[in-house]
Amino acid sequence: MATPTVSQVTLAEPSLPEVHASVRISRSPQYWRRLLGFVGPGFMISVGYMDPGNWATDIAGGSQFGYTLLFVIMLSNLIAILLQSLSLKLGVATERDLAQLCRERYGAKTSFALWILAEIAIAACDLAEVIGSAIALQLLFHIPLFYGVLITGFDVLLILFLQRWGFRYVEALVITLIGTIMTLFGVQVFLSRPDYLPALHDLVVPSPSIVTNGAMLYIAIGILGATVMPHNLYLHSSIVQSRRYKRTPEGKREAVHLANVDSAFALTIALLVNAAILMVAAAVFYRSGHFEVAAIQDAFKLLSPLLGAGAASTLFAIALLASGQNSSITGTLAGQVVMEGFIHLRLSPWLRRLITRSLAIIPTIIVVALMGAQGTEKLLILSQVILSFQLSFAVVPLVLFTSNRELMGQFVNSRGMRWLAWSTAAVIAGLNCWLLVQTAMGR
Repeated sequence: MATPTVSQVTLAEPSLPEVHASVRISRSPQYWRRLLGFVGPGFMISVGYMDPGNWATDIAGGSQFGYTLLFVIMLSNLIAILLQSLSLKLGVATERDLAQLCRERYGAKTSFALWILAEIAIAACDLAEVIGSAIALQLLFHIPLFYGVLITGFDVLLILFLQRWGFRYVEALVITLIGTIMTLFGVQVFLSRPDYLPALHDLVVPSPSIVTNGAMLYIAIGILGATVMPHNLYLHSSIVQSRRYKRTPEGKREAVHLANVDSAFALTIALLVNAAILMVAAAVFYRSGHFEVAAIQDAFKLLSPLLGAGAASTLFAIALLASGQNSSITGTLAGQVVMEGFIHLRLSPWLRRLITRSLAIIPTIIVVALMGAQGTEKLLILSQVILSFQLSFAVVPLVLFTSNRELMGQFVNSRGMRWLAWSTAAVIAGLNCWLLVQTAMGR
């Protein structure tokens, strides 16, 4: 029996078949109308760059070192734009997602191992979202952490409801929550009155102390290592195919361009949110001498007294809740992509969500019951270390595939892009290994 070609397999098993090519694209000669049709996937991806797992590092960095680590946030964002661009290009050019290509190119055994690693990363990310949402519920409504963790399991009902109406509704919810987070932190920045010129300087000019100061380097590595979520690379290569663009070289070329605009714009918003979190921490905590604020709960308690605005802490908690719920949506979709792509196993959305959330809730319940709030803070940091460890297993195949002319055709990476992509992959792997070493040494 002849082996089916990639195009034949694509026709039989598209990525996320229930939403594949389901979103209509305008054929208008007006550029902005065509662009609007592609707005959505980039925002779905960007939530991973402002989830509760990023808050702790941003708050710790701002409270300990002022605005200095803003440059690390900028660098992380540039890396994210590069890798997500490669991911969406892979999906459009091959009409396969990253997990499907790993299965086809590496075989069942390797794919199974990669699937396990991807599932661990998704569970770790979901763990951060569970903790973040539970902390927000505790801060807003005084719900004990134990019960807050249980309540977060029911957000699956909202996601399933929206998916029945169409993928655009899921994207609309994500964009709304991102807008909520951005607005609330915009208010926080206004209330905290940061020093804008020093902040702008540190955003674009790196300080030598980032490398020479061991404590600062540790937090910098944490920010950089946990920024690019591995499951986002799988997810973006899939959901970009939800658009009904022409599957021709010209149609794909325009799709890559418009999807890149969507992705870069959304990730720039993520940059602004992360920068705002760090700036608020620097302006409020560092400036007042509270250098050791790292826990989200501590930041909540200190914001209103230090700012003199009673609503400051409430706005902070609402933004945290929106962040946690937003990230859980993309985690569910990413879980579906890697399960179907790596091992060809399809589950009902409610069962997929139940499994993913259970993997996060069970260890969280145990830690909360035994160690309380202090345990959740340590578990949050651990989840980011796990994500860092898994990242290279997604980045390296992505760079390999997008540099393969046989696979990508005219969309193959240029020589300069290959050099930049491999350099980025090496930096990520090196920094994440160093983060793991530092963590193991207890620093």
